[in-house]
Amino acid sequence: MNDPHPTKTVPNQPGLPSPENHALKLADVLKGLVADGLVRADAAKQFHHDHRYWRGSQHPLALLAGQKWKSARPPHRMLDLDLLTEWLAGRVGMEYFRIDPLKIDLAAVTEVMSSAYATRFNILPVQVTPDAVTVATAQPHLREWESELTAILRKPIRCVLANPEHIDRYLVEFYKLAKSVKSAMQRGDVASAGISNFEQLVELGRSQRNLDANDQHIVTIVDWLWQYAFEQRASDIHIEPRRELGIVRFRIDGVLHQVYQIPMPVLAAMTSRIKILGRMDVVEKRRPQDGRIKTRTPAGQEVELRLSTLPTAFGEKLVMRIFDPDVLVRDFSELGFSDEDRQRWEALTRSPHGIVLVTGPTGSGKTTTLYSTLRRLATPEVNVCTVEDPIEMIEPAFNQMQVQHGIDLGFADGIRALMRQDPDIIMVGEVRDLETAEMAIQAALTGHLVLTTLHTNDAPSALTRLLDLGVPPYLLNATVLGVMAQRLVRTLCPHCKSAKAQDAEDEKAWQALVAPWKSAAPSRFYQPAGCLECRMTGYIGRIGIYEILALDVELRRLLGATPDLAVLRKQALQGGMRPLRLSGALKVAQGITTMAEVMQVAPPAAGPEGR
Repeated sequence: MNDPHPTKTVPNQPGLPSPENHALKLADVLKGLVADGLVRADAAKQFHHDHRYWRGSQHPLALLAGQKWKSARPPHRMLDLDLLTEWLAGRVGMEYFRIDPLKIDLAAVTEVMSSAYATRFNILPVQVTPDAVTVATAQPHLREWESELTAILRKPIRCVLANPEHIDRYLVEFYKLAKSVKSAMQRGDVASAGISNFEQLVELGRSQRNLDANDQHIVTIVDWLWQYAFEQRASDIHIEPRRELGIVRFRIDGVLHQVYQIPMPVLAAMTSRIKILGRMDVVEKRRPQDGRIKTRTPAGQEVELRLSTLPTAFGEKLVMRIFDPDVLVRDFSELGFSDEDRQRWEALTRSPHGIVLVTGPTGSGKTTTLYSTLRRLATPEVNVCTVEDPIEMIEPAFNQMQVQHGIDLGFADGIRALMRQDPDIIMVGEVRDLETAEMAIQAALTGHLVLTTLHTNDAPSALTRLLDLGVPPYLLNATVLGVMAQRLVRTLCPHCKSAKAQDAEDEKAWQALVAPWKSAAPSRFYQPAGCLECRMTGYIGRIGIYEILALDVELRRLLGATPDLAVLRKQALQGGMRPLRLSGALKVAQGITTMAEVMQVAPPAAGPEGR
């Protein structure tokens, strides 16, 4: 069995004595900070003098973090609560644990001890394995609970030090969520998950009822779900029914993370609750539906959720896409545009009339680019109208119309209606067919600027795609101003990325990335390391890479002859278009992302001389 007290303080070290059952004292913490050179002695003395009669319930580290001191030792980082907790853990010989709600099995950890027991000692179980139970505390010398818990659980206890504010918060939230799920289950029946579960139709003869979507426990669970999604920077929430347990997953920086497993009756009630809020048909579970919800984050910021349901073998699958209104006011440099990209893009979108296309696969950031662009174009002197399916984000500066297939209001009909609304700029959600393409071209020919999207691999492919739809080459020549293809790549975590000198493997990978272009590799590359800030992934956030094609005289001449795609691409490259991989290589050279990220999302491109 592991030593239940493996984290005693090193003897004869200034500050932080460690008698058992001794609460952490402010004076001891200050002595330790001064001894380690993190706080100046005069500042610590003054602070201790001002607080010598302090008897508050606030943890000493939280009190010190509130001063917003910077470390007296280079690199002079802010002494926030996480840094102070990590320092304290190292000083008393304990492991520092950063509580990440996405990586904690709430059902398992809340069964270790009761909420009352955890609250009594201000401890929080954070991990359960067959071999041990990990318990987080903020008081390294208050450990009388450890031997008692070891005897009860008949497992070794691994004691770790965690941020005291996180313990206070999650102690309440974890147990509250677990209680809500358990209470909701007691009001329903595990076997009764609704008729949408095709494998359980034989259970319909039973007389049990489904859970009420408006039950307070269900409301609590849904509120928890949204709160954590906002805090964890999720772009999508997936609620997925399975045979026995439903799964909740968040997409963060393009990668899905499993968050929680929920009993099927509770999951079905959650889906119904969200459908009610999204003004969707709760009874209809056989057909896909769309909806939207506008809500606020705990900080008071407005957020829009776009809902989509899909009938599956085990019930309704629900996906909620989260739209951050801040994307509408982001600068182009924040989106990933280089100075050259921004100049070329602004030259296209400042034209009084014509068509500008944005292309790329689903989830490549096309909507964000268009909304950010339109937000800058939508001055009081300009009438900006959009036709979308669905409206992704509500923006007061635009006049937005949603496609309604049920009443035969498609994209083409929408453009036809908007042209009678005296528009200056029209945004069309997507060109999917010849009729929509012809209406967009007609709008451009009559003096309007039209922005729209296509699904193609690169910028030159958008031109041949329109030709394949049946658009005559002479109309493309007359209306299309340019095309921009884009992708999103994950950005390296600034807290842990590490530099390395270029070696033979790096040179080989670089040449594969920029081939057949001639470009020297940078002298050093940055690579992901992994830390608590990025959940050990090495990446935080995403940024765009772009390929901008502006139609010049030579390209228009080629379009008139219905050219081969390779010929178009060759001319575009010779005319100054920088392909996606080369745009990504620039981000690699700047230490923003990695070669592997760029090569994963960007298609290979021919050089200026063609293949």
